[in-house]
Amino acid sequence: MDREGVVLVVGSANRHYREYLLDSAGRRQDLWLLDGAPTTWQQPYVRYSTVVPLVDRERLIPNRELMVKTAQEIAADRPVKGVFTYDETLVVTTAYIAEALGLPGLTVDGVENCRNKHRNRQALTAAGLPQPRFAYVTSLPEAVETAEAFGYPVVVKPRGCGASIGVVRAADAGEIEAAFTVAEAASHTGAPAYEGGVLVEEYLSGPEISIDGALHRGEYQPFFLARKRIGFPPYFEETGHTVSVDDPLLRDPEIVRVLREAHRAVGVRDGITHTEIRLTDRGPAIIEINARLGGDLIPYIGRLATGIDPAFVAVDLATGLGPDLTRTHQTGTVGIRFCNPPVEGRITGIRLPAPGAVPGLEEAKPMVELGTVLRLPPRQFISRFAYVICRAGSPQECDAALDAAVALVEVDVDPIASSVSSSVSSSVSSSGDEA
Repeated sequence: MDREGVVLVVGSANRHYREYLLDSAGRRQDLWLLDGAPTTWQQPYVRYSTVVPLVDRERLIPNRELMVKTAQEIAADRPVKGVFTYDETLVVTTAYIAEALGLPGLTVDGVENCRNKHRNRQALTAAGLPQPRFAYVTSLPEAVETAEAFGYPVVVKPRGCGASIGVVRAADAGEIEAAFTVAEAASHTGAPAYEGGVLVEEYLSGPEISIDGALHRGEYQPFFLARKRIGFPPYFEETGHTVSVDDPLLRDPEIVRVLREAHRAVGVRDGITHTEIRLTDRGPAIIEINARLGGDLIPYIGRLATGIDPAFVAVDLATGLGPDLTRTHQTGTVGIRFCNPPVEGRITGIRLPAPGAVPGLEEAKPMVELGTVLRLPPRQFISRFAYVICRAGSPQECDAALDAAVALVEVDVDPIASSVSSSVSSSVSSSGDEA
């Protein structure tokens, strides 16, 4: 591959969730990182870096004009072949940079149709695609009225958060006020453009899957399909994922049709997306489309399962090349399970099983430093202290290995009092690991 010139990476995000991507991307092309702080762990993977404030601290909005100007100054000095990000909070800014420099990538309008969940729903509605009934509301009375019209249960969610932050299931009229309060509060923890108001949606039952797909000149190709585990009801905290290299759903004609039509509907042609679908008794229904690679280390376990390197795919698409989606593995399943503390408190000790302690266990790693305080939904989302990854011949065998590995994980927690509060936070700030 021609390595002349550089590829801009906008934001490096959380090391635990994204280091593997920066590592691989740097082996594909020379990288120039635009980030809000000097490089530390990122240094081995990037050729150049520029410190630029990602957010205007006075107005609390993305520094898009400054980011675009910085990218233009770099482009005036040396060839810039592409730009990409894996950070949910920076996908719109990255699209502005791509358009300003005339580079391949998702358009601003296409990204906004993904980033803003209300616009996403409107675009899918216009195309007649399967999804939950929905309404955008700005007050509790509106939420109550909508829920009663749809019939319980319903799902209440903010417009601009990822990783299921602030997403709540209300089973009946007695739960809608609390659900609205949590979702509305969560809307104020993300980008100001999406603050206030929530989506009230029909609850669809059935398993949930996510698909990472590549778009090149308008042609959509799925390459990773993950089956999701959810916990902490009535919240939708994502507790694990499994990827099978030969998952038959990747070839399901109705799922593939819905995915391709949905991407045409939101107006994206070049880049990577992460789509969540619920498998209902009425067929596949779209939960949301995200303008980035999946989070929660889904692309990592996808690489382990299939041999496809998601960072290579991202860099190739950013530079206008067709992606290489050749699977080097033909069978098997790889899964990840996240470990949350049993109670809220300060983490004082973590003991993890060694690879091989359970047949199929490949990795077991901590995700926080000792002394970190973790709370549980709804006071904190993504409150994980460790993860385990297992490989097996089938999804059932992989789930059994993950269960056995998690049973060997031990954590010491110094409990703290739980405050009855509607405030919502995430343990990952600008991480880009939203699923």
